[in-house]
Amino acid sequence: MPLRKFARAAAVGLVTRSGRSAINRLFYRDLIVRTGNFASISWLGRPIWQNPLDLWTTQETIAEVRPALLIETGTFKGGSALFYAHLMDLLGQGRVVTIDIEDDPQREDHPRITYVKGSSTDPEIFERMRREAEEAGGPVMVILDADHSRDHVARELELYGRLVTPGSYLLSQDGIIDKLERFRHSRPGPLDANRAFLEQHPEFEQNSVRNERFGITHHPLGWMRRRQ
Repeated sequence: MPLRKFARAAAVGLVTRSGRSAINRLFYRDLIVRTGNFASISWLGRPIWQNPLDLWTTQETIAEVRPALLIETGTFKGGSALFYAHLMDLLGQGRVVTIDIEDDPQREDHPRITYVKGSSTDPEIFERMRREAEEAGGPVMVILDADHSRDHVARELELYGRLVTPGSYLLSQDGIIDKLERFRHSRPGPLDANRAFLEQHPEFEQNSVRNERFGITHHPLGWMRRRQ
């Protein structure tokens, strides 16, 4: 099926689950890996390393939720934190706290971004994030994009799920690791952790509209909405 027809069919729910899996493999293998596009994706010149379709869904979600605080685990080069901060500039509210075990002096300073060095699961780091969320004064959204091993993601979900406010979202990224052959040596990844978390936490629901927004996503079962 041509990509344009697939996107139209996906939008109205006419593509099967196996069809979505096949197109995800095709998209990642031919449009991302073989071309080297993934490593060259940027936001205003800063490396961002994100699927652009997922970024669009994230933009829609931030516009809907209007978080007072967005906590990101896994800063890397800082492109995604900058993307979120610029969206907040347009909305006129919100700030980003982003955590990584490494420093990078080339990350761009922005008044809405706070960089924190350390492990997202370190008790002192989490306690700081708990206080940040408590003092946010509005919706809190969390995006997990650090160590993608199942056990680490499971621990992050248990910790940071507590900070997400009702009606807001917890996004666990890169469950695609568990679906694509290319990443077989990195398994088990986030997908099992996402599934277990949803089963054990009825206060969260998997948002299929966002997961299947374009039929292509790197974050299967990743969009979790805290019920009102």
